[in-house]
Amino acid sequence: MKFSTLILASTLLTSVASAADLTVVPSGKYFVDPTHAYINMQYNHLGLSNPTLSFDEFKIAMDLDTANPVNTKVNVEITTDSVDTGSEIFHEHLTGAKWFDAEKNPMITFSTSEVSANADGTYNLTGDLTIKDITKPVMLLVTVNNAMMHPMNKKPVVGISAVGGLKRSEWGLGANAPYISDEVKLEIQAEMFKAE
Repeated sequence: MKFSTLILASTLLTSVASAADLTVVPSGKYFVDPTHAYINMQYNHLGLSNPTLSFDEFKIAMDLDTANPVNTKVNVEITTDSVDTGSEIFHEHLTGAKWFDAEKNPMITFSTSEVSANADGTYNLTGDLTIKDITKPVMLLVTVNNAMMHPMNKKPVVGISAVGGLKRSEWGLGANAPYISDEVKLEIQAEMFKAE
């Protein structure tokens, strides 16, 4: 699964003309389409560049309530060692003990604690993010891009975009600040299909 964070405010979403009508799909459990999902994180390096990292292996599950979307729950599981840096040497560096310590902390998780609706049709999704056995709240701004019966496989599908931010030092990842920015931008793009 290509993920080009949670590991999960800050960046701007592509504007949409109006909020998607969730009532065109049924409530229930939805799971991510691995061919149309991406989790990215971006930071600043010495003021010189804004590298983007991603994760290749993750699961996203959504328990959707179309009648009352604020009751919806989202859970994310990311395989820590799947971080994609574009460099084998940098991958070993980031997954080592100084950073993610993937051997001792194989998973990064996010679970919903609260959802609130905004006047523009977006949602504030607050949840518990766990990295390196440290759990703290993170808020994501979620846009429902569309909800429909998929034209090819004829299954209910919902497309979402989520953006947010965090300070990496709060999860024991503060090395080399301020040369590497403490602030990390997060972005999730996902197409979610209803479970059979």
